[in-house]
Amino acid sequence: MSRAKRLALIALVAFPMVGAAFVVQEQGARNSARLFDQVLSIVSDRFVDSISTGALYEKAARGLVEALEDPYSQLYTPKDLEEFNTTTGGFYGGIGMLIEDHEGSIMISKVYPNTPAEEAGIREGDRIVGVDTASTRGWTTAQVSAGLKGRPGTQVKARFLRPGVAQPFEVEFTRRTIRIPAIPFALMLEEKVAYIPLQQFNETTTREFADNLRRLQAEGAKGVVLDLRRNTGGFLDQALQLTNFFLPRGKELATVRGRVGPPERYVAEADPIAPTIPLVILTDGYSASASEIVAGALQDHDRALIVGTTSFGKGLVQSVYQLDGGYAIKLTTGKWYTPSGRSIQKERHLDGNGNYVEVTPDSLETDAVRLARPQFKSDGGRIVYGGGAITPDVIVPYDTLSTAEQKLARALVPRSQDVYLVLDDYAFSLKGSLTPDFTVSPAMRSEFLKRLTAKGVTVESTDWTAGQRYVDRLLTDRVARRAFGDSTWKRRDVKEDPQLLKAIELLKKGRTTAELLALAGSPAAPAARPE
Repeated sequence: MSRAKRLALIALVAFPMVGAAFVVQEQGARNSARLFDQVLSIVSDRFVDSISTGALYEKAARGLVEALEDPYSQLYTPKDLEEFNTTTGGFYGGIGMLIEDHEGSIMISKVYPNTPAEEAGIREGDRIVGVDTASTRGWTTAQVSAGLKGRPGTQVKARFLRPGVAQPFEVEFTRRTIRIPAIPFALMLEEKVAYIPLQQFNETTTREFADNLRRLQAEGAKGVVLDLRRNTGGFLDQALQLTNFFLPRGKELATVRGRVGPPERYVAEADPIAPTIPLVILTDGYSASASEIVAGALQDHDRALIVGTTSFGKGLVQSVYQLDGGYAIKLTTGKWYTPSGRSIQKERHLDGNGNYVEVTPDSLETDAVRLARPQFKSDGGRIVYGGGAITPDVIVPYDTLSTAEQKLARALVPRSQDVYLVLDDYAFSLKGSLTPDFTVSPAMRSEFLKRLTAKGVTVESTDWTAGQRYVDRLLTDRVARRAFGDSTWKRRDVKEDPQLLKAIELLKKGRTTAELLALAGSPAAPAARPE
């Protein structure tokens, strides 16, 4: 038999097999649909507790999304969607407080400036015990938050307990539109280094950043530290615009590769506002998503030096699809890549407890671990590392406590809520009696210990004395924040922040971007290999 006849025969045989495969797939789909209908019917008719048909369908939809085992895909109820929009957008109708659950009580952890809460004298450390006529005993933070939020201009009452005050007090607030700042403060440090901490990428990020950057440049800034530590991301367009502030029009910023269709490429669309000023970006294990897009693009284009520890590695793209009834689904639809082709997503898996953990933990990776990762090249030929997340050019771990300080910290951990309540109360009592350059005195340490003891927190005197540096840091941190605000606190905190100190040191030596990058000491790069 000729080769042509054999090929024709194979083709004739193959077509029915392909057709059969479609039939099998179609039959499997029908069987699965029938299985779902049968389970739904039996649960609806026979389950011991009555469940409405609508609730059953919602549970089934939620179960489908959860079965994807993707921590970023989620089904939102109308209320969930409102909370999601509030968190990412930075605006909501309320009174201006951040609340947390502390061992069953709802505590104020942050009061935002120029809000009804600040104007009413609400303090960090106060606890909410009632909203309108209802007690908040047993409520979750979501329930309390829902009770306090509402249409701007409407009223809400809340009852508070304050440490050291026997009776609760009530405040009636008029809700206003609350804007959560992306940048709580920005200041000039020594050697004309501008320091800009960016908390999130919300709707006002680029406007706030541009305003602060222009102000600091007008004051003579010779270098910039962009602090993305603990910045977990936010709006993509804001991240891209901020990156464009430092890169010329036409430069690639990031690429999305999905399951279908060609890659989606994002490029700088405007002229930069800071094309040459030396830039250091601080990252840590909590810098994620939009933060990593910014850091990755500026590192690949040799526009910034990355200092700190390896970022989180959240390089998955989520799309939000509106559904009927006010519901929405947030679904992972692609992956982010930096301009050099590095995937930002770090490989993770579910452990036995249902938590997503890194396959190869490396938040504080050594140089040896870093060198084992896939290597790519920046525009100028520097080695940049793949394998997920953004690896700093200069790795600087967080400061660690001494053995004596760790012992004291462990002794205080079981009563941490009481410790911080005492700290807050004491810090507020000192407001107005200290100057911003205060130092912690023996009398302040003694008073702090006295108040802890009165609260039932016992500490061995030898441990207290041996851990004095830790005590002083607790007092300095809390008193500076409460008495003088975040800006003064950060000026004092610089000497306790090794990553920021390293950034300042590098910017002192590197007065141009080229000089700054040379200080990283990147070795000559071998040929790049794919990830």
